[in-house]
Amino acid sequence: MSAEADRSPRRVARVVLLDPDDRILLLHGFEPADPSATWWFTPGGGVEGEERREQAALRELAEETGITDVALGPVLWQRFCSFPFDGRRWEQDEWYYLARTRTARTPTQMSGLTELERRSVAGARWWTSAELAITHETVYPNRLAGLLRTLLDEGPPLTPVVLAPEIA
Repeated sequence: MSAEADRSPRRVARVVLLDPDDRILLLHGFEPADPSATWWFTPGGGVEGEERREQAALRELAEETGITDVALGPVLWQRFCSFPFDGRRWEQDEWYYLARTRTARTPTQMSGLTELERRSVAGARWWTSAELAITHETVYPNRLAGLLRTLLDEGPPLTPVVLAPEIA
């Protein structure tokens, strides 16, 4: 068995960041080797060392958006995903945390991006639930529009919802 096959999925903490008007912040990503292949995704990334997922969520949010004044809430969703990106296959165990900003459309500052993120993130945008529901652009996790609508209508789940695996 190869070392690649022995590896556990990368532990990831993501943030469903909502402003006071219930807009969600998404980052606009693309494949470094093919900038025409684009998608939108929530801020977040890998847990480092002995870091707890909550710490990783806040660190990644600060690095990717410059936003630090947030109230981190519960884990909303969990999912396993596997996808090709930048010449390799990524396997991730992702936890999505709810967070709120205090101001509408909080400005972003992406000065903390890693080298790979600088090569693959084009910007950020605040989306309404209605905009997500009608977009034809690729958004991750799949079904984010419906998940967000349920969150806004019903509030956070009592226990995290396990989403169907996404394998690309």
